[in-house]
Amino acid sequence: MSSSIFNNNSISISVSDEESDELGRMRVRVRRKRKKHGHHRVRTELTQRLVRLFVKYWMILIFLPAAVLLVFEATRIGRKPGLVVNSEVNEVKKPNLSGNSELGKVKEPNQEKKSDSNLNRLDATTHVVGGVRERCLKLLPAEELEHLDIPVDEESSSSPVKRLVYIAYHEMPYGGGNSALSWQRTNGTRFNMFTGNQTLDEREKSFKVNETAVVHCGFYSENGGFRISYKDKTYMQTCKVVVSTCAFGGGDDLYQPIGLSEASLKKVCYVAFWDDITLAAQESHGNKIDEDGFIGKWRIVIVQNLPFVDQRLNGKIPKMLPHRLFPHAKYSIWVDSKSQFRRDPLGVLEALLWRRNSVLAISEHGARSSVYDEAKAVVKKHKATPEAVEVQMTRYHQDGFPEDKRFNGKKALNEASVIVRKHTPLTNLLMCLWFNEVVRFTSRDQLSFPYVVWRLKALKNINMFPVCTRKDLVNSMGHIRKAKPLTN
Repeated sequence: MSSSIFNNNSISISVSDEESDELGRMRVRVRRKRKKHGHHRVRTELTQRLVRLFVKYWMILIFLPAAVLLVFEATRIGRKPGLVVNSEVNEVKKPNLSGNSELGKVKEPNQEKKSDSNLNRLDATTHVVGGVRERCLKLLPAEELEHLDIPVDEESSSSPVKRLVYIAYHEMPYGGGNSALSWQRTNGTRFNMFTGNQTLDEREKSFKVNETAVVHCGFYSENGGFRISYKDKTYMQTCKVVVSTCAFGGGDDLYQPIGLSEASLKKVCYVAFWDDITLAAQESHGNKIDEDGFIGKWRIVIVQNLPFVDQRLNGKIPKMLPHRLFPHAKYSIWVDSKSQFRRDPLGVLEALLWRRNSVLAISEHGARSSVYDEAKAVVKKHKATPEAVEVQMTRYHQDGFPEDKRFNGKKALNEASVIVRKHTPLTNLLMCLWFNEVVRFTSRDQLSFPYVVWRLKALKNINMFPVCTRKDLVNSMGHIRKAKPLTN
C-alpha cells in the first residue's frame, strides 16, 4: 500500500516493502547479466590464447611430461636395494676373489648380480622332522672340530676290490705327437688319446668286480693332454684331504671357502683347476695368482692341452678322477664352480662319511626321481641332443636298468654338484666307470651315475643325502658366464 502527501512545492513518495524488493531484484538481475557477459568475453579470449600457444608449442608440451616421467623412473630404479650401503660415504663392501673385503664406491647397486646376496652366507639350512625344526647338516661343535683328525686308514678285508689297474699306453699308437683332438674329430667319437678307445666288450667286463680290477680311467697316453706342471704335481702329491673345483673356458668366478676351522686350514688342500682362458679372464679383472700359486685359500693349478672340445667334458676329469690327480689323498670333496663351499671340510667328512660308516656321499636330485624322466627333461631343456640321449637310454633299457624311482628307500636320481668320498679301490672303480659313461654317451652325468651304481652292486654304503643337506654345504651362486669351447 502507498500514500502521497502534498506540502508546498515538494513531493514526498513512500514505497511499500513489496515494491522495494521487486525493484531491487530487477536491478540485481540487470547487474548480474552484465557481469556474466563480461566474464564470458574474458574466458573466450583466454581460450583463444591457450589454443594459439598449444599450436605453437605442442611438441614441447608432449615431450616434457615424458622426459619428467623417464627421469623419475630412473631415479626410482636406482634406489632399489641391492647391497648393504654405508650411507655416510656411499660405499659398498664388495668381496673379491681372494676372500678379502674391499671398499668400492658403487653408484648403481642394482647392477650387482642377484647371486651376490648368497655370497659368504653361513646361516644354517633347516627342515622339519617330526614336527621339530632341525639343521639339515649336523656338524660337531666348533671346539670339537678344532681337535678333529683324519682317521688312520684301515683297508677293509671285506672289500671285493683290493687293487685297481688302469689301462694305459706308454707309446704313441695313434701316429704320435700332440694329436688328441684331431683323432677325436676324425674318429667321430669322444674317445681320444686321453680316454683310450674302450670297446663295448671292455665296457661290459669293467663292471665285473674282481680283487684286481682292470679299467680305463683317463690318462691313457702321455700325449693325451691334461698336462700339469711339475711344481703343481709336487704340491698335489702332498695332499691327504682335498677340496677341489674347476673353471675351464673362462666360465665361473672363484669363490673362497668359508666356515673353516683352523685344523682344516692346516690339513686340507684347496685346489682349483683353470686353463689359460680362465686365467686370462680372471687376470683381466685384477685377480692375480701370487708367487706361491694361490688366490686366497685356493691353490690354482693351470692345465695345458685339455683333451676335449666340450669344456663340460673337460670338467669331468677333476670332478670324477681326483684319485688320479691326487695319488696320496685319502678323502676328497668336489664342489661345482657355481657354488661356494661354506662348511668345515673335516666336519663334513665326519658328518657324511665317518659317522654313517659310508665311503661316498652324494645328493638326491631336487626335481625328479627317475633317470628316464630326467632324460626327457635333458632333451626338453636342450642340454643334450635327442639322438645322444636316445642312444644312452636305449642301451640302459637293454641292459635291464629299471624305471624305479627309488632304490633302497632313496631317490634313484642324483645331483652331483657336491661329491664327498673316501678314496678306496672300490670307490675309485666307481668313478672310473662313471667317467667312461659320460665319455661314451652324454656329459649329463646325472643320467649315468645311478646306472653305474646299479651295475656295481658291490658298493652298498653310499650316503644319498637330501637336497637340504646340499643347500647347507654350499651357497649356490649360479653360472656367471658360458664357458668358451676349444677351437684348435
